[in-house]
Amino acid sequence: MTEEPYIQLNNVAFAYGDRPILKDIDLSIPKGKLVAIMGGSGCGKTTLLRLLSGQQRPQHGEVLVGGERVDQMNTKALYRFRRKMGMLFQFGALFTDLSVFDNVAFPLRENTDLPESVIRDLVMMKLSAVGLRGTQDMKTSELSGGMARRVALARAVALDPALMLYDEPFTGLDPISLGVIAHLIKKLNAALGTTAIMVTHDIHHSLALADKVCFMAHGEIVASGTPQEVLDSTDPWVRQFVRGAADGPVQFAFPAKTTIAQDFGMEQQHGR
Repeated sequence: MTEEPYIQLNNVAFAYGDRPILKDIDLSIPKGKLVAIMGGSGCGKTTLLRLLSGQQRPQHGEVLVGGERVDQMNTKALYRFRRKMGMLFQFGALFTDLSVFDNVAFPLRENTDLPESVIRDLVMMKLSAVGLRGTQDMKTSELSGGMARRVALARAVALDPALMLYDEPFTGLDPISLGVIAHLIKKLNAALGTTAIMVTHDIHHSLALADKVCFMAHGEIVASGTPQEVLDSTDPWVRQFVRGAADGPVQFAFPAKTTIAQDFGMEQQHGR
């Protein structure tokens, strides 16, 4: 029996001016699954997240989340839609002038009419869920990088979102903090039944967390499958990325339009 998709991208294309970023992307993600999007820098991964959150609109194609056309939503509809969405930004993106408590409380105060007593209880529950009970009065400047990322995760799940977007959640973390964040992502997604997309370069933890992995290159999904299928893949591009090999379809050298001899004027000298 085929699972009904919660996220569906149909023939989606996006460009900045004349520079194509995404080329006719088709992607289907069932409800409650976590999909890792991987690929080299500049291949369109983050643009994909922006389309799903309604920050950008495609040149053509459909972006559906929960059966709704995100690409056709007006400002009011997007505001309502984003109440059901959480996002963990790269490096956390905490408000530096707010306390830990106020950072986690921010989406609750902005998007609900709950009394402060209920907001307080919810904030304390979320902080406890990420192992940071007792930090509510701390300033963000007092937090380590790993603690700040966990506060950001608590804020992202404050509204119990149906959709979670993770933009490089492991960047800049030491191995222990990275392992903690990976564990929390898996635990919270399972507890909330959240559908999630994670953009990342981290091979090891992505394969351990994800139900499906998609590889992007040149604005296209060039390969996809379960973590085991990815590990067993004979596709040259996938093998190069997974192994971190210098040689492969992705060339080490920039494709210069001139030769070294031309750069140093040697061809002119030989031609005399």
